[in-house]
Amino acid sequence: MSEHRIASRYAKSLLGLADEKGMLEEVNKDMLMFSQLAEENYEFVLMLKSPVVTHDKKLAILNKVFTGKVNDLTLAIFEILTRKQREAYLPGIATEFHHQYNVRKGVEEATVTTTFKLDAKLRKEFEGIVTQISGKKVELTELVNEDLLGGFVLKIGDRQIDDSISSRLSALKLKFSQNPYVKEF
Repeated sequence: MSEHRIASRYAKSLLGLADEKGMLEEVNKDMLMFSQLAEENYEFVLMLKSPVVTHDKKLAILNKVFTGKVNDLTLAIFEILTRKQREAYLPGIATEFHHQYNVRKGVEEATVTTTFKLDAKLRKEFEGIVTQISGKKVELTELVNEDLLGGFVLKIGDRQIDDSISSRLSALKLKFSQNPYVKEF
C-alpha cells in the first residue's frame, strides 16, 4: 500500500475520533506542530524512519518531545502507531490530517509563488482571488522562487494560474517556433 494511502486512512480515523471526542481543534494544532517539526528537523524524520532505532526508543523520544505540549489523544495515536510499527508515516499522517481538517471546515488551500515575500496588501488580494474562485475561506501558503522572472503562480487545488513572465516567454517562444511564414525545407 502506498505511503499516501496509509497516511490518509490513519488521518481519516484520527479526524473522526478527534471530532467525536470534541478535540478536533486541539488535535489539528498538534498535527500542525508535528508537521512543522518534521519540516524543520530532517534528522527527526530520519529517526522515525530508521530501522536501526527500536520502536520502544522511538516512542520514548516521541513522549519526551511531546508530553505536556500536545493533547492526550495525540500522544495515544503516537503510541498506537509505534506499537503497529507505523511511526515512519507520522509526518505524512500529520500533513494529511490537516488537509482533511481543511476539507471538513470548508477551507481552500492555495499556494502562491512569487519572486519576493508578500506584504499584507498583496496577501489580502490573493486571498480575495482564491475566495472568489472557490467560494471558501482561504489558507494561503507563500513560496518565494527567485528563479521566477516576475509575476506569480497561484495554485488552487488542482487549478493553476500562471501569470509569470517565464511562462509568457515560453508561450512566445512556442509561438515563434510555429511561424507559418517561413518555409521549412
